[in-house]
Amino acid sequence: MYSIKTPRYFKTSILSVFVLLASSQVAAKDWLVKTQDAYQAALKKIEAGDKIILADGTWNDFEILFKGKGTKEKPLQLTAQTKGKVILSGQSNLRLAGEHLIVSGLVFKNGYTPSNEVIAFRANKDELANYSRVTEVVIDNYSNPDRFESDYWVGLFGKYNRFDHSHLVGKRNKGVTMAVRLNTEESRENHHRIDHNYFGPRPIFGSNGGETLRIGTSHYSLSDSLTVVENNYFDRCDGEVEIISVKSGSNKLLNNTFFESRGTLTLRHGNGNVVEGNVFKGNGVDHTGGIRIINRDQVVRNNYLADLTGYRFGSGFTIMNGVPNSTINRYHQVVNATVENNSFINVEHIQLGAGSDAERSAAPKDSKFSNNLFFNADNKSPFSVFDDISGISFVDNVSNLLEDNEIKSGINVDIMTLAKASNGLMYPTESNINVGVAKDLKPTTKADTGVSWYEKKEPIVEFNSGKTINVTAGENAIFDAVEKASDGDTLLLAEGTYVENKIVTINKTLSIKSVIPKQAKVTFSRSTLFAIVDHGSLNIDGLTISGSESPDSTGNTLIRTAKWGMTVNYRFTMTNSIIEDLTINHSFHFFDSGSRAFADSITVSGNTFKNITGDIFRLNKEQDDLGIYNAEYLTIENNSFKDVGGSIVNLYRGGKDESTFGPHLSFVNNKVIDSSKDKRNKSSASVFVHGAQVVLITENTFNNSAPIIIEHTVGEPVTVITDNKFVQTDVIDVVELYAPMPHTAELKNNQYSK
Repeated sequence: MYSIKTPRYFKTSILSVFVLLASSQVAAKDWLVKTQDAYQAALKKIEAGDKIILADGTWNDFEILFKGKGTKEKPLQLTAQTKGKVILSGQSNLRLAGEHLIVSGLVFKNGYTPSNEVIAFRANKDELANYSRVTEVVIDNYSNPDRFESDYWVGLFGKYNRFDHSHLVGKRNKGVTMAVRLNTEESRENHHRIDHNYFGPRPIFGSNGGETLRIGTSHYSLSDSLTVVENNYFDRCDGEVEIISVKSGSNKLLNNTFFESRGTLTLRHGNGNVVEGNVFKGNGVDHTGGIRIINRDQVVRNNYLADLTGYRFGSGFTIMNGVPNSTINRYHQVVNATVENNSFINVEHIQLGAGSDAERSAAPKDSKFSNNLFFNADNKSPFSVFDDISGISFVDNVSNLLEDNEIKSGINVDIMTLAKASNGLMYPTESNINVGVAKDLKPTTKADTGVSWYEKKEPIVEFNSGKTINVTAGENAIFDAVEKASDGDTLLLAEGTYVENKIVTINKTLSIKSVIPKQAKVTFSRSTLFAIVDHGSLNIDGLTISGSESPDSTGNTLIRTAKWGMTVNYRFTMTNSIIEDLTINHSFHFFDSGSRAFADSITVSGNTFKNITGDIFRLNKEQDDLGIYNAEYLTIENNSFKDVGGSIVNLYRGGKDESTFGPHLSFVNNKVIDSSKDKRNKSSASVFVHGAQVVLITENTFNNSAPIIIEHTVGEPVTVITDNKFVQTDVIDVVELYAPMPHTAELKNNQYSK
């Protein structure tokens, strides 16, 4: 038996290695800091592998610069003592600069960034972050109170950075929620990864500038970004027509889910992008869209698109026309697009050659649709063709029977039924149909994304969702009850007279109802009865409101928003009520929106309006012609208007921007009598609409009243005016302000008589 002796020098070397390893582990240090000064001191001392821990609590006005150099094995870390319990509020933000940095566990809320970003992967234009990660952070309604002051929530610069498992919800001011910037050479071909994030509801912005994610800009769109966007959940991201705007090349957008989100994933600029394995679930919600293709070499493969209602640039699927020899910021021709193995289930609109006009005249070429499944339960063809599509070939696609399908070859019609598989997606039950999305696709769910320790709340409080508060008649009774009420509560007014001597500020979601319809009678002695401000929404049911006790001054308003600068969208509804005697002096209005205030919806139904010297709805404050407007949906149905001096509707959206869906006006089954002829009615119309995208005016009676005036601007507006009766009322006037052509409104079955 032999034994081998280890030389003494080798024993010493092994011992030295163990000592070095032990000392390197001991050297990594946690720095628990409780003040901003303590943080700055720790930042100067940390070494690779160290961790700065922010103590639990609220850190107000804390502009964090996390700067240093870690290594792949020993990154520098900044984290929370307890995830979710470190709140950055007020004027706070975070900047990273250096290499191998990791930030986690922080929450930004109750404030807004003082700079261009809430989180920036750079300290300044010269000091960027590389090989760094931000994970498990929350940015919750951290929006600038100036609605049109622009910022990003996350700005990705540098190379090889990752943003993951985070929760971003409620961006309300102008600017992209997350932007990948390519404005320097150091940030191009960046190989960033954006994954497993919860992009929570982003409300309708009512203007351009409401994208959720943008990769690049038109200036650098011919550069490659090489960014991967995968396994994220886009939940009701409704800001504008582009949910994701890709403006660079060689990006991959993989396995993301889009839930009831208005708009599209748009390949706006840049070439060679791949869109694969994504799921779009519209559930029939208005303006839900899918994918829009522009530029060269785009690949759209194995995506599932279902129950999408969007049209035009917000369609379920769109291939655009381009501009010949396009400048970098316009529309490059679609060349060599590959669209294969996708499922289009109950998609209302697939548009080919979209945007075709005198400028956008370059039709798609060298492109191919293959092995796709098209199924519409109503048998209506989704295809609309706007130009020559001989440059798009259709091969081995399958559909059910589609009426008036403009695609005459390359789509095989088959009898099929669909059934839901274990992954929640619909597939043909017939074994011989093997096209469309793969059966092993696993959609990203809401639970797969974001953080486990922060609730994914619903974005709005519903009316009548709280407690019921009984209110007896008396002086300032409504004012006092509103002060004590909580979000979602209902104030139930007993029969009697309510005299309000204070402006009732609505800063929560409230319903005000009469126990006996129209027997709760309200007067007010201020210039306004209700003022809707941020976080306020109001539902009125069954009240009788008189302006007879209002002050003797011009421009009184029964309901108004904050006069300027609301950040939070609001809702207003009124049913079964009487509004009368708004006659103290002239120009006494019913509802007046302030500038930069935006309503998701305004609905009035079954009401009586009589003896009013001003306008009913003044939604015309955005006169700077930047595509901004005051309400998305205005619905006026089954009402009576008599002796109204001003317009029933004055709705304005100016400019030539095409990135929004509204406004929408529905004016149905109303009676307008002896109205809108006051000399102070500057619109000279009972219904005046400028720049709205969707207008439906039907089954109304206009008697001895001013006419309807509609001014079309841009965006291919849809206007339908049918089955109305006009007695001693001038004819409808529809004008195309920009298009050199007859108006596109549908006017049908309207009757005129003297």
